[in-house]
Parts: sequence; structure tokens; C-alpha cells
Amino acid sequence: MIVVVAIVVLLLLAVGAIVAMGRKRSSVGELDRDAVRMDRSETPADAAPAAGTDVAELDEAARQRAADSRQSLEPAGSKGVTEFVPVDAEEIGLSRRQFFNRGILTGLGIFTAGFGVAMLGFLWPQRAGGFGAEVDVGSTSDAADAFSKKIPYYNAGAKTYIVAYPEEDLPKARAVYPENIFRGMEQGYVALYQRCVHLGCRVPWCETSQWFECPCHGSKYNRVGEKTGGPAPRGLDRFPLEVSGGQITVDTGTIVQGPAIGTDTTGQSAEGAPCV
Repeated sequence: MIVVVAIVVLLLLAVGAIVAMGRKRSSVGELDRDAVRMDRSETPADAAPAAGTDVAELDEAARQRAADSRQSLEPAGSKGVTEFVPVDAEEIGLSRRQFFNRGILTGLGIFTAGFGVAMLGFLWPQRAGGFGAEVDVGSTSDAADAFSKKIPYYNAGAKTYIVAYPEEDLPKARAVYPENIFRGMEQGYVALYQRCVHLGCRVPWCETSQWFECPCHGSKYNRVGEKTGGPAPRGLDRFPLEVSGGQITVDTGTIVQGPAIGTDTTGQSAEGAPCV
């Protein structure tokens, strides 16, 4: 949307510049309206001969005026060609064309700078809080309450499911998961990114099968996000987490790819009818 607005503004500026330059060119060589009106309405006082004036006297007077005009135009000194002396740029000053061109360039520069700053602000990662930063998703007691109802603990701001990881399966997990994910498993939790790794749909939890099941294309994942079926190329992606003082903090700025197809560290089968 911002790019479309910028293109429209640039087109309007270009049209304005073309129209203004066309007006300037069309005005070259034209007389002012007041001058044209005065030329039509006024007649020099000496243009009309007075009544009774002899024609010979008029011719003599005309010749005298012509002689006076030539004398006023002749150089006072040498009769040679006058040397051309260019006018100093400081004497000319800033012409209207230069002022107009510089104004357009200045306006475009200001607009481009503002547009660039806006784009940088839009694209710059936000690390002050929310998704893309470290997010306090809740307390361990909140998570335990959700686990008691056989559902994962969900935090919309972090786009994360917090699930419990069985302690007895940690030896299998150590051989599969990177250290930053395994540390959270040792503390009893896994933070799963809600996005399906197939085409990006949000994956809901199915209470009957106790799996994550994607409604878009049927990909399925077990309780800890390991792929169990469908077209997904791997398990659910996940985030590192830390548990401190009973508070769970998820680093949503670090997305770790899910485990490869065939990974099954918990051995959990579907516990009921599928939702998809």
C-alpha cells in the first residue's frame, strides 16, 4: 500500500512539472494583456497631423526625428564592433527556471528521504516486546492448569503453544534436538510455533486425538510437535525458552526448525478420533 501511494505521488509531481514548464514556454514572446489594450486604445499625440499642416513640413519633421533617432543609437566613440562582455552570474541571480527546477528536486529529495525512513521503520525488527522478541508467556502454574485439562497452554502474543515434555523421554530427545531447545525440555517444557511448516496455516489442537492437526491440508503432529502424518516436510518449528522464578519466557526471535520426518521421541499414538 505504501509503495502504491509513493508511485501516485511521484506521478502527480511529474505531471505538475510538465504543466508548469509548458506554461512557461507558451508565454515566451507574448505581450501582457494591459500592453495589448494600451496599444489598441492609445495613439501617439504626434501621429495625427494637425489641421492645415503642410505635407512638406510633415516630411521634414519626420526626417528630423529619424536623424535624431540614428544619432542616439550611434556609439559615441569608435565605430568598430562592440566587444561582447558576458554578464556576471551574480548580477543575473537565480532565474525562474532554476528556482523551479531546484524546488522540484528539493521536494523530491524530501519525499524520498521521508519515504525511506518510513520503510526502514516498517522493516526494522521490533525487539522491545511482542512477537520477534523475548516474551513472558505466563507462569508455570498457568501451564500446569492447562495440562491438567489435557490441552496445551497457548499464548497469542508469542504465537506459541507451551506443551509438557516427559522426563523419561529426555535421553531420546538429547540425540535429536539442539542444545537451546533441549534446555527447555530439561525444565519440562517445549515451545511450539503455531504455524504449520507445510504452507503456514495456524495448527489447532485436537482434544480427541491429542495431536496438533492442520485443517488446511491434513498435516498432523504429536503432542510435542513431531510429525505423524500429512504433507508437512518436518515437525513443528519451535522456540528456545527459559523458566525462572516460576515464569516462562520464550525467545520468539529465534525460530528453530522442527525435527526431521520419522522423529518420534515420545511414542505417542493418537488417543482418539482425529479432528481432520
